[in-house]
Amino acid sequence: MATNGAATNSSSSSASSNSGQPSTEPQLQQTGPGMNAIVQVFPPIVELNVGGVFYTTALTTLQREPDSLLGQMFSGKTKTPVLRDSKGKFFIDRDGVLFRYILDFLRNQKLVLPENFSERERLKKEADFFQLQDMIDSLTLPKSLSPVDPAYSVRTSVGTITVSYRGTFAFGRDGLADVKFRKLSRILVCGRVTLCREVFGETLNESRDPDRGATDRYTARFFLKHTFLEQAFDMLVLAGYKCCGSCGSSTAGGIMVDKKPGMDNEEDRWNHYNEFVWVRE
Repeated sequence: MATNGAATNSSSSSASSNSGQPSTEPQLQQTGPGMNAIVQVFPPIVELNVGGVFYTTALTTLQREPDSLLGQMFSGKTKTPVLRDSKGKFFIDRDGVLFRYILDFLRNQKLVLPENFSERERLKKEADFFQLQDMIDSLTLPKSLSPVDPAYSVRTSVGTITVSYRGTFAFGRDGLADVKFRKLSRILVCGRVTLCREVFGETLNESRDPDRGATDRYTARFFLKHTFLEQAFDMLVLAGYKCCGSCGSSTAGGIMVDKKPGMDNEEDRWNHYNEFVWVRE
């Protein structure tokens, strides 16, 4: 029995020496009477798979905040080992895109976000999960730094919205004898963001607005998801706005430029642009 035990130990030692590399698999280590802790050895350069997004970083970066979840996970001693994916990368089941800001915070020890960053609350939840208190504090804006303009802190309901459109008239085969209703390509909305969202709700399209992260600002990049001018007016009336002015321009003549086959030159003679200013006092 002693001989067999010696052979087994010798074989295990030989396998370890032949590999030439330190094992990164979790190992049980006696830490006290009747107590076992899992010790996991990590390489100095760590490859991560965070929610399907791959990262490569230094082990010292992950250990920079010892009290954080990452500091505990990659300290070498945890209740359970860090999982690996099929390619051997350490796997963390969190938002892979936002993790770049977590990693950047650990590297620089300060929070640096891109201009008009629109996912502050989601990033705050990630920082809370990884137990990065300093990052949570940086993401929590004090009242003195609130982006809300104090000039509107009392009467936020007062405001102005400008609705505009460019249109033309569709003609039939008989020209003016067969004039159809106006053709609108897009209804534009300009004004304070909070007011525009309040009035138009889900019908407001913000896809062309490059600064759509902030809320208390003005924009001229909104447009509606429909082309029904009267529907837009009804929504403004229901929200308490009154039309206080309008202006327009049009072309009813001029030199016609040759167009591609199938395009109606006659419609160019009836292009028009109109703006309507709505005010709520």
